Amino acid sequence: MKVTSVDMLHADAGWRPWSFVKIVTDTGLVGWSECTDSHGSPRGMEGVVRDLAPLIVGEDPRRIELLLARMHARTRQSPGSVVQKAIGGIENALWDITGKALGVPVHALFGGAVRDQIPLYWSHCGTSRVRAWQTVGKPQIKTQADLDLFGAEVKASGFTALKTNIGILSGEPRVYMPGFYKSEGGPERNADTALLKEIDAWVGGMRRAVGDDIGIALDLNFNFKTEGYIKVGRMLEKYNLLWLEIDTYDPDALRQIKDAVRTPVTSCENLYGLRQYRPYFEKHAMDVASVDVIWNGFSESKKIADMANLYEMNVTPHNYNGHLSTAISAHFCALVPNLRMMEVDVDDVPWRDELFTAVPKVVNGMLGVPQSPGWGVDVNEEVLKAHPWPKP
Repeated sequence: MKVTSVDMLHADAGWRPWSFVKIVTDTGLVGWSECTDSHGSPRGMEGVVRDLAPLIVGEDPRRIELLLARMHARTRQSPGSVVQKAIGGIENALWDITGKALGVPVHALFGGAVRDQIPLYWSHCGTSRVRAWQTVGKPQIKTQADLDLFGAEVKASGFTALKTNIGILSGEPRVYMPGFYKSEGGPERNADTALLKEIDAWVGGMRRAVGDDIGIALDLNFNFKTEGYIKVGRMLEKYNLLWLEIDTYDPDALRQIKDAVRTPVTSCENLYGLRQYRPYFEKHAMDVASVDVIWNGFSESKKIADMANLYEMNVTPHNYNGHLSTAISAHFCALVPNLRMMEVDVDDVPWRDELFTAVPKVVNGMLGVPQSPGWGVDVNEEVLKAHPWPKP
């Protein structure tokens, strides 16, 4: 079996594009992966995929470790970032081909599933209906009354946990995200008194809306400096949060935050490879390690989970994209013994189910482990073509 082509394709999914790697072989087998980069550079990833394609075309797609070594060698002077995301996308498409060729799910190639059901949490819960309500086709959350109605929907969904970002309902409803240059608050990213009141109102309103039995995680992203994260964390301890999710590239700063608050801390979704994760593990800088499987690639993600286990730490996949990303993350969750729970987006473009050949079956906040060969999900290219990105 030989690879005949390597391509990257995009679909316009409202507030961000979805990006996919497609690898075709001379036997007719096609491997798919998702490697969406919603805050970064989809064109940059596509350029890297095109640059690396000559290393893959004409080769046996099942020799994944060899092909990975070649790609990392060719990009040795530019590790991480969009380069790693492109390599991760290529690698995961190769695993899809290998699983399909052998007639087994990808998790079987790594020793098989350790669980039959995967616990999920509802990601971007509420905030998608603040910032992208028209795209997802749902009523906008503008007031506490709207949040209370939404809370009843969450309670009826069967999910036992959710994650939200910072919603601000005073004035024009919006999501606070200066860390990605998507709102006011930058570049200084301070947590002043007025902003702290808004955060307290949002999280308190969410707790009131969903009750005490549903876990609430708050994703603070890159929106503050160390001082601000500590202020927010201490203020919100009264709501008994599931965790605070924090992005920082300084493991000492993260450990300082963890020591200063009583709420568990989740972090590292923006890191690549064992080398970057290692100092965070050694310093026990967080309670739960977040791993982006579609960016790191499946084999490296498994190694990161294994290292987390050495430090008595559980992992959660960073997964907020289409159903193919969810399938890849589900194989990871099926495999690793030290799983906390899995992220999944509920609110999204209304045609999401049409874009993929299989849809996750979520029952009472649980997902069954995939059993079909490869990832078990392909992309419907006709639907993808109907939603081109960039828009004409």
